[in-house]
Amino acid sequence: MIDYASGPHGSDIRGLNLVPIVIEQSARGERAYDIYSRLLRERVVFIVGPVEDNVANLVVAQLLFLESENPDKDVHLYINSPGGIVSSGLAVYDTMQYIKPDVSTLCIGQAASMGALLLAGGAKGKRFCLPHSRMMIHQPLGGFQGQASDIDIHAKEILSTRERLNEILAAHTGQPLEKIRADTDRDHFIGGREAVEYGLVDGVLDRRDVASGG
Repeated sequence: MIDYASGPHGSDIRGLNLVPIVIEQSARGERAYDIYSRLLRERVVFIVGPVEDNVANLVVAQLLFLESENPDKDVHLYINSPGGIVSSGLAVYDTMQYIKPDVSTLCIGQAASMGALLLAGGAKGKRFCLPHSRMMIHQPLGGFQGQASDIDIHAKEILSTRERLNEILAAHTGQPLEKIRADTDRDHFIGGREAVEYGLVDGVLDRRDVASGG
């Protein structure tokens, strides 16, 4: 298992313990939703905390559901993540590219490591961050114990994965692959305005038009 988390800079967030409930009135009576289910109706999906298999499965399921509901309407993916497992993150990334609706991404708080890759992987022109959010890119982390031949196999896999992730970042940011390789060699932190120049996002949102939705 190759980890793409932000190491000591990330926090181990297991979940949001207190989830508000929204009560809606209709002709059929009252209906209660947890806040995330209600926002899903508005095509808003959250990635909060480490990107691991359970989170990835939930996000992928929501993306596929929203595509089935309306394949021509954008999905809005809010990201506040320190990173996570490469295979889990790539499952989300590939689904974002696979489905028909554009996926607009927005960084709230932080998008580090795999979180930054998912942020950059949103639809071109629809990738944003808030003014005080932070992004960070770096190479994947990995460790393995075993026979020397097995360690060699896993080392080659990590190097192959690093190159694949660098190619994805280069494709979405427009940066030369050599620059991506150099910048991801160590933790590389990026603020909002710099992220626009770098190509991770397309804009910094200070305030939004309420009528725009999402």
